[in-house]
Amino acid sequence: MQLHDYDKIRDYFDSVADERPKWRKRAGYFHKELRRYVKFLIPENSSVLEIGCETGDLLAQLSPKRGVGIDSSRTFIETAAKNFPHLEFKLGDLDNIEKLEINEKFDYIIVGSVIGYVDDIQNVLSGLKKFCKPETRILVSYYNYLWEPILKFAEMIRLRMRRPIQHWLSTSDLENFLYIAGFELVKKKNYFLIPFYVPLLSTFFNKFFANLGFFRKLSLVQILITRLPHCDRQAKDFSCSVIVPCRNERGNIEQVILRMPLIGKHTEIIFVEGHSKDGTYEECLRVKSKYSSRDIKVMQQDGEGKADAVRKGLSYTQGDIFMILDADLGVSPEELPKFFDALISNKGEFINGSRLVYSRNKQVMRFLNILGNKFFSFMFTFLLEQYLKDTLCGTKALWKQDYYRILSNREYFTDIDPFGDFDLLFGAAKLNLKIVEVPVHYYERSYGSTQIRRFRHGWLLLKMAFLAMGKLRFI
Repeated sequence: MQLHDYDKIRDYFDSVADERPKWRKRAGYFHKELRRYVKFLIPENSSVLEIGCETGDLLAQLSPKRGVGIDSSRTFIETAAKNFPHLEFKLGDLDNIEKLEINEKFDYIIVGSVIGYVDDIQNVLSGLKKFCKPETRILVSYYNYLWEPILKFAEMIRLRMRRPIQHWLSTSDLENFLYIAGFELVKKKNYFLIPFYVPLLSTFFNKFFANLGFFRKLSLVQILITRLPHCDRQAKDFSCSVIVPCRNERGNIEQVILRMPLIGKHTEIIFVEGHSKDGTYEECLRVKSKYSSRDIKVMQQDGEGKADAVRKGLSYTQGDIFMILDADLGVSPEELPKFFDALISNKGEFINGSRLVYSRNKQVMRFLNILGNKFFSFMFTFLLEQYLKDTLCGTKALWKQDYYRILSNREYFTDIDPFGDFDLLFGAAKLNLKIVEVPVHYYERSYGSTQIRRFRHGWLLLKMAFLAMGKLRFI
């Protein structure tokens, strides 16, 4: 027996459909800010499916290359189709979503407050798998039940449109429903301490306080971003490209090749030399000639700095998976298959090395460097909304298609990264990729001297973190 009379709920929304624009206008600040944040989460030209699309305003704002909206209200669907003929809208029974005649998969799926009306939430969420590919992100948005008395009072004094009774769903309830339906949480966002416009105060409370500890739990809207955690991939089907930026690392170049394992169906090694003074470029060419059976490419960067070298190397890669390995061999090439395996098995989509788990020689990382790493770990975990223990490890791996998605969004952050690693981290967070750390051993270099300048580079990292904070967290 159904707990909700879905026919009555559908009839109710049909009856108020003509009034919906009036109520949206009355709550203009709330809807404008919510659309702005969802637009931040979903890049333009994505394929988007919205469950409970109402009159299609949100879907249209996202500028999708393919947009499909589903709603159980015929009046909503007719209005949406009339207002946005370039999008597709379908009438559908949300409690039988798996039976919808849609035979395609989407980059993003949005599930709004309609989840509070369906009779079987688990079945609805499980039915979404039909429309998912490995990289699909599902955004589930719902209101904080702590606000229920305030919202009911707003309905009584006609500041808010009356609504049928919804399920009492906490964030933990939604997380559990998603988990048992087979989805994995990537991150969650709380929004709106003040859902109406008060000059200065609304911006300050909603952008700043709503992101902090206790205040997050008081926010009106909760958004969960999830993904499918499993997929069927075989390592033998994918190739790998390893980018090795190298400056004044002549004594390490041959060791990179000798110690580099064969990864996947093919391994490409790209040395990007940075105007060395010790003959590193010539050594790269010698090694390429000596080990001609390996797929080795050698190039010189056009500009300066590791970031320039990383970007040039990545622009020439041919593999399905991209990896970055520092030429100082602090992280050994033998550990790269761990990164490859984590991607293939879909444990994550951006794999970051962590040198702060295994024990190491005291000379490898000085005390001040350890303190700096711990500080930036805390800061970047808060900034990216995913746990990171070692933000400064240069060894990273990601899928080729994800790199190009990050590249297409790079202008959003401007040119703030002199190292080449953090553009990737920031871009991965912006795309809601699952960031996972692989613990690695960290060794003392046997040739050359460190190119890290603790205080100068620490200051640059601090500047980057604060610049990115306004782009990722306090938006």
